[in-house]
Amino acid sequence: MFASLHTARLATRGVQAGGSLQRLVARAHLALAAHRQRRALAHLDPHLLADVGLTVDEARAEAARPLWDVPSNWRR
Repeated sequence: MFASLHTARLATRGVQAGGSLQRLVARAHLALAAHRQRRALAHLDPHLLADVGLTVDEARAEAARPLWDVPSNWRR
């Protein structure tokens, strides 16, 4: 997840200086990145989830979050 977060930040660096279309595209990119990460998390085996400190129920809850529900630090 860290690599995806880091990549998302690099991809959107400097976009805030642009217009509203660029901000919209950047936000869509972040939402899709979160969706991909959540989908991957939902498919992990229980022992792999335990390695990252999550239970199966926590992974399911995270995977069920809506597409637009991204961490607040991603929206800066």
